[in-house]
Amino acid sequence: MDTKLPARIGAGAFVAVALTMTVLQLREEPKVSPTETITVSKADDDPLPEMLRLCSELGQLAETTNECRQAWAENRRRFLAPGARPKERFPQAHPVNDNSGQPSGSQPVAMPTKSGGQ
Repeated sequence: MDTKLPARIGAGAFVAVALTMTVLQLREEPKVSPTETITVSKADDDPLPEMLRLCSELGQLAETTNECRQAWAENRRRFLAPGARPKERFPQAHPVNDNSGQPSGSQPVAMPTKSGGQ
């Protein structure tokens, strides 16, 4: 018996089953995932973020506006104020100044010397 004919019938059956499964999969309605609810609460009525947003929308015109200059100054004051950033995120480093030119904590390196009288 010739083996080509059963192989062709098997391949055709495989393609038919694959197409049928694809069509059935496409006919199913997509499952609706539950929507996530996000609630935003305002702890305080701080107008600074809104003012900074408005100034950023103005572009170059904001440089000449006194309100924007004041908002930027207040933002800098808050950001650069002592205690504004947590200390655990920015630990104090104590560099050692030994004036040797070597990184701190490293052993001195002996430099090779030229020898021989040429």
